[in-house]
Amino acid sequence: MSDSSPLPPVRLHPEAELARDALSRPLLSRAARLARWAGPDTRVDAGGGLVDEQLPAAAELLGLTGDEAAAYASEAWRVAVDTGLVEITDEEAGTVAAGEDLALLTGGSPHDVLAVWLAALETVLADASVPDIDGLGDAMGEGGAVDFSSLDWDPEAEAEFLDGVLGNLYLLTVNEDGPGDGPVPLPALAASMIVPSDMGEPTNDMLEQVSDAMMRLDDQFRLLEPVGLVEYQPVDEALMADIDEEPAAPVDDTDVSRYGMVRLTPLGLYGLRARLLEAGFQAPAVGDLADKGADALLDGTATFPQSAAQAETEQWLDRREPLAAARELLAAARGLDAGAPLRRLRCQQALSLVGAEAEPALREVLDDAELGGLARVWLTEHGFSDVPVPSEAMVFWLTIDTVAAQLAAEGNSEELRALVQGLAAQHSGFFTAVWRVEHPATADVLEAMGRLHPDRRIAKEARKAAFKARSQQGG
Repeated sequence: MSDSSPLPPVRLHPEAELARDALSRPLLSRAARLARWAGPDTRVDAGGGLVDEQLPAAAELLGLTGDEAAAYASEAWRVAVDTGLVEITDEEAGTVAAGEDLALLTGGSPHDVLAVWLAALETVLADASVPDIDGLGDAMGEGGAVDFSSLDWDPEAEAEFLDGVLGNLYLLTVNEDGPGDGPVPLPALAASMIVPSDMGEPTNDMLEQVSDAMMRLDDQFRLLEPVGLVEYQPVDEALMADIDEEPAAPVDDTDVSRYGMVRLTPLGLYGLRARLLEAGFQAPAVGDLADKGADALLDGTATFPQSAAQAETEQWLDRREPLAAARELLAAARGLDAGAPLRRLRCQQALSLVGAEAEPALREVLDDAELGGLARVWLTEHGFSDVPVPSEAMVFWLTIDTVAAQLAAEGNSEELRALVQGLAAQHSGFFTAVWRVEHPATADVLEAMGRLHPDRRIAKEARKAAFKARSQQGG
C-alpha cells in the first residue's frame, strides 16, 4: 500500500455516534470505571501497573470473574494510565489520582472522546503485537530487559505485519469491489499478506505460513474486539483440537466461517483512517471537500469511484445555492491540461444533480468552446427548449473530451470499449474528420480507440488518424 496515491474514500459515521460507541466498548468503559475508583490508597508498581494485591478489588469492581479476571482488570488499568484517565502523582510512592482527560469522557466534545479512544487503541495494538507472555520470563536479561532474539520474535516486524493486515482490511472495506461492511474470512486476510496476488496455486510452504498467520491473527483479533476496532468470529476451537493434524480446506461459505470472520466496525474505520493519516497516507473521507471550492471538488473526486464521487458532490451541493453552485462548477471545469477532461466529466455528473434553477448558468456558456457541448447536453436532458444545435466541430470536440475523461477514470474498461464501438458505428467518416479536432488529447484518444476496437479495419483507421493528429500537433 503506497502512501503517495490516495486510498478510496471512506464513509464515516457522525462523530457523535462514534463517540457514543467508543464509550460503550468494554475496554474503554472499564478503564473509565477504574479511573473513577482510583484514589489515595491505590498503589502501582514501577511500570505504572496496579500492584497484585489490588487486582482482585479492581476485577470485582468491573464485575469480572474467572481465571482471566485479574488479567482483564490489569489491561483496563494500563489503558487508563496510557490514555491519561489516570495520572501517577508520585512514582516513588506509587500513588495515583484521576487524570485530566477523565473529564473529557463526560464533559468533552465527541472529538475529545474519540481522541481518548484512539489512545486506548494504540495501547491495545501494542499489546496485540507482543507474543504470549508465558515466554517472556525465560527471555529476561539483566536489568529486566527482554532478549528478543531468544524468543525468535521481532517486535518491529510483528507490528508491521499487524499494520499491514489492518491496512488490507481497511482497503477491502472501503473499496467498492470489496465486501463493504460485511465480514472477511480470516484465511483470505492472512493470505493477502503472504501469497502474491498474481500467483496461481500457492506452495505448501506458503499455505503453512498462512496457517501460522491465521493463528496469530486469531489471538490478535480477540484482543482488538473489546476496544471496538473489529467484530470477530473466532476460529472454531474444534479445528485446533489436534495440533498435529492439518485442518481440511474449507469447502463452502458455512465451512469458511469456522476459520474465523472479521469486519471493521464504523468505529474501527474511523480509527484506522486516523492512523493512516498519521502515517502519511492519503485517506480521504466523504465530506472532506464539502466546504472547499469547486476546483477542489472536481480534482478531489477525479479518482473516486462513482458512488463515492456522487455522495461527496451531494454534500457539496447541499451547502450551496443551485445557480451559484452551477456557475462555480462550470468555471472550475475549464482548462486544457491533462486533468481537464475528467474535471469536466465530474462537472457534468455534478450538474446532473442540480435542478432547473441552474439553467441560466448553462445558457451563459453555450458559446464556450470547452463547455458549450456539455451545456447543450444538460439543457436537452432537462427538457429545455431553444437549445442551439451544436456544430460538427463542437460534437467532435465533446466526443474526444468524453473519451479522454473515461480513459482517465476507468482505463481500458468494457464500458469504454462499448463507447468506442458505438462512436465508430454512429458517425460515417468519423476518423477522416476527427483527427483535425484541436483538443490536446485527440491523438491519445484515437490511439486508444485503435487499441480497443475489435474490428481490425476500423482499428487501423483509428491508428492512422492518431498518426495524422500527432503530426498536426507536432507541426
